[in-house]
Amino acid sequence: MKNILLTFIALFFIFSLRAQIPSYYNTIDLNLTENALKSALSDLIIDTHTTLIPYTSSSIDTWDVLKQSDLEMTNTQNVVLVYGYNDTDAIFKTDKTRDKMSSCHSSSCIGLWNREHVFAKSLANPSLDTSYPSSGTDVHNLRPADSQMNSSRNNRLFAEGSGNANITSQGYFFPGDEWKGDVARIIMYMYLRYPEQCLANNIGEGPNNYHADMPDIFLDWNVDDPVSEFELQRNTIIASHQGNRNPFIDNPYFATLIWGGASAVNTWEELSVESVESTQIKIYPNPVTTTLNFNNVYGVELNLTVYSIDNKIIKKGYVNNQLDVSNLENGIYILKIVQGDAVQVTKFIKY
Repeated sequence: MKNILLTFIALFFIFSLRAQIPSYYNTIDLNLTENALKSALSDLIIDTHTTLIPYTSSSIDTWDVLKQSDLEMTNTQNVVLVYGYNDTDAIFKTDKTRDKMSSCHSSSCIGLWNREHVFAKSLANPSLDTSYPSSGTDVHNLRPADSQMNSSRNNRLFAEGSGNANITSQGYFFPGDEWKGDVARIIMYMYLRYPEQCLANNIGEGPNNYHADMPDIFLDWNVDDPVSEFELQRNTIIASHQGNRNPFIDNPYFATLIWGGASAVNTWEELSVESVESTQIKIYPNPVTTTLNFNNVYGVELNLTVYSIDNKIIKKGYVNNQLDVSNLENGIYILKIVQGDAVQVTKFIKY
């Protein structure tokens, strides 16, 4: 037991280092919010986009980058196919992974993968152009996709739905529960990188209750489907080629600070919409085996969400003073506590 605990403590330390603010954001005043923060991040990702990748070329092109950035983490011979969900049903269209060399370079693409523009080319104004290195070849907006699934999405607006990727009854496109967060963060990036050309309102269907510039679905999806290890890997590899990063992958809480809505996971505890020191909730014991306790001095219900280390939602609900964690697997977890308007993010070890 002692060795297991020491291992978890070591992993906890490594994770804490990962959660520090990257030097890429050294020029950003993290006290900014709303339009001021949006402008600062927009300037950053524009200024650091130092290399424009050609769409197709004999030199390094978008095919080459995707075959590095979108590799399956457990099998680097495969790329991960956006909107895909089933590798065992013998249907090409639903595949989630495919051999990275099975890319389509002809007119017949059945069983092959091609490049999906998440922000659809024709929905930008002017349309995204792939004939030269430009907004149309920005790899942050490109994802490998099964050719038939890509055709089904076409240039349909994204809209609310549930389950796997599907065309809604109104003719819109739902990317699937597993991919909706990925989609939201790409749309947010494109809006900041190309603020006049790629308006988020031109690609999302539904109300704008949170902010006039950002459809609710993208802010909701950013919360409901947290950043995965795959997205983090992809962001870093694309940055090594283009120079710039997607800030909403590095910290999805940027979206909350800019456009509002429900609070997304705050990757960096230093970044907060307001100080929570006066209402700081202490958790104990940590590490924990069965019951996590809270010194909830005000006695109000706490809105809790427990995330795995790769930011998947494990448990959510309301508690007062205790949370049963006995059914969790041993490991490190992220805990988000919402108390009124204050948001606190902390980590705990289950062993």
